[in-house]
Amino acid sequence: MKNCVTIVLGTEEITLKINEKAETKEIEECLEEKIPELKKLYQNEKTPIFVTGKVLKTKEMEMVRLKIQKEIDVKIEFDSPKVLGLHGIKKAFSEEIKSSETKFYKGSIRCGKKVEFEGSIVILGDVNAGAEVIAGENVVILGSLRGIAHAGAKGNKKAMIAATSIECPQIRIANVVKEMEKSQERKTYAYIKENDIILE
Repeated sequence: MKNCVTIVLGTEEITLKINEKAETKEIEECLEEKIPELKKLYQNEKTPIFVTGKVLKTKEMEMVRLKIQKEIDVKIEFDSPKVLGLHGIKKAFSEEIKSSETKFYKGSIRCGKKVEFEGSIVILGDVNAGAEVIAGENVVILGSLRGIAHAGAKGNKKAMIAATSIECPQIRIANVVKEMEKSQERKTYAYIKENDIILE
């Protein structure tokens, strides 16, 4: 993808806009082409760089930071959330999850324990009450979900939650939270439709 990184000059900052569909390798290659142009802007300037557009994974943010700061001494801020979870989401988005990095967790998750991963999480057991699972993409539980599950934790509304039995008080997908009613328990699948979480 050519020109997946665009430089926009502002009065208080320089914005790097990254195409939302760009792959990591494309971002890296495009950035290498843009750095000479950026260096010219920084002969006498110390204006911070603000990176926006695609919601980047932590390793992508680190790659962008290292590539720029290797050549230019400048402060870099990201529009992407640096942490997983509702408090980190600055904007929600819809991006199909055709394939993703997946973390497998063997065994049940007990009360008080939290499992987090930027891709999808598959739990080979139950998620007990008081436990928490947070995934940047999908959450799949081969057992009962009685604790908190948060899929799409960087804002992706196309993420989903699946379990043998959903029996928890609350589920979260992207920036949408649903309090569960008794009649909704023991469903097996949750996804977002028209900004509401649907259970089936």
